[in-house]
Amino acid sequence: MGFNSFTFILIFLPILLIVWHLLNKAGQFALADIFLTGMSLYYYYSFGLSFMAILLVSIAVNYALSFLMEKKKNLVRTARILGVIFNLSLLFYFKYLGFFGDIISSLTSKSFSFKDILMPIGISFFTFGQISFIADRARGDAPHYRFLDYCLYTVYFPKLIQGPIAFHREMINQFREKSLRRFDTDMFARGVMSFIIGLGKKVLLADTLAKPVDYGFHYTYYLDTLTVIAVMLAYTFQIYLDFSGYCDMAGGVSMMLGYRLPDNFNSPYKAANVKELWQRWHMTLSRFFIRYVYIPLGGSRKGKVRTVINVLIVFVLSGLWHGAGWTYMAWGLMQGLLVVWDDLGIIGVKEIWETSEKKPGLLVRKEPLILIPRALSNILTFLMFVASLVFFRSQDMTYAFMMFRRLFVFTFPGFFYRTASQLEISENYVLRQLFSRIGFSDGDNIVYVFTLILLLVISGFIMTRKNTRQIIEEAVFNMRTALWLGIVFVWSFISLSDVSTFIYFQY
Repeated sequence: MGFNSFTFILIFLPILLIVWHLLNKAGQFALADIFLTGMSLYYYYSFGLSFMAILLVSIAVNYALSFLMEKKKNLVRTARILGVIFNLSLLFYFKYLGFFGDIISSLTSKSFSFKDILMPIGISFFTFGQISFIADRARGDAPHYRFLDYCLYTVYFPKLIQGPIAFHREMINQFREKSLRRFDTDMFARGVMSFIIGLGKKVLLADTLAKPVDYGFHYTYYLDTLTVIAVMLAYTFQIYLDFSGYCDMAGGVSMMLGYRLPDNFNSPYKAANVKELWQRWHMTLSRFFIRYVYIPLGGSRKGKVRTVINVLIVFVLSGLWHGAGWTYMAWGLMQGLLVVWDDLGIIGVKEIWETSEKKPGLLVRKEPLILIPRALSNILTFLMFVASLVFFRSQDMTYAFMMFRRLFVFTFPGFFYRTASQLEISENYVLRQLFSRIGFSDGDNIVYVFTLILLLVISGFIMTRKNTRQIIEEAVFNMRTALWLGIVFVWSFISLSDVSTFIYFQY
């Protein structure tokens, strides 16, 4: 029952919102919290009973460790170690055991197969959230919450499956604020707007782009140079729109309930360098690694070489967090190397250096050798990220290197029409019929190519505009706004017959 499903939109969400606001209006705050917790658990249960059992065990163990810290001050350090070991072991067993089993098998020539282990949806997100809580408890930065508060924080469904990785204080402080229980018409309307925009991004654009992307990465060995470029761009826009759309929808649902999730996505393709990109993409994951990995490793306080090593460790772990595979590790390492390159200060962005009183933290140079305009830096950063996503999306390293080979060794564009033909969608049916009636022998292919180009242009245009947070903050609600929101919602709703999961569900 994803956000982009009939069940969620027609049944789950209306029941949730009506009962939640009625209970709060009646002053039944504790009952409202119990109801929201129960609905969140039911939402997770819709993905599998065994998954919910694992989630409940995780909550029980972490809360018990918090209770132990409260009662036995001399066991705080022990409880913290146990908490980190338990959470990482849980994550390792379900997410990484198969990967490392394959590595051991290849090294020892013995079979260690763990392919039957099903990974609980969202385990990376709720596990990281609880690691942050246990670490903060041990440092004295978090109190021992009531069980209902902690349970609701962990299972709160808008963030449970795909983030953001919200810290305990960000959500529990809101849950305890009675003024947020009053129905806010303006906030509710802006939440609806955010949800609809996210739904449109996901259903109308990301899911449509997924068709040629899936086909292209499946038939990598047959692709030509032009098709590789189109597929790489399509995936770059798909993952942006998919994750951005989810963030919009999750944030919108939360606003309808009266709460705000931490920002997790802030127009990353507008970044002037890769370092800035990671301050804009999956922002809560970046801050988690900075707070609980990078800083404990010493951050930038122990010399230049140690700083570089710490950056690379963080990004390799980030790649491994996204998936158990060499391709994810290669992608993370590439991101880390690009961030280190930014920190070397060889190339600087002219506008940043001319306006910044305190220069960015450079490792080597006091001033860059070359200054380039921000617009050019935006393009270079985008292209480097596009290239890195080849590792992120490819089936394995062999397929990734073949994709690069097809890109740089020019071949005749003979597979482009086949890839574009995956865009046989209802929206271009009339145009295909028109070309057929006119008598164009290659009419369908022309329409498919036109559709692909149009999707890429629209997606690229969206990347350069204001993001959803800015749009909903500045929105003026009138007939014009209602009309375009209605069109997007209806168009998205009737397209839900081809529902797909969100990309980050697997992480």
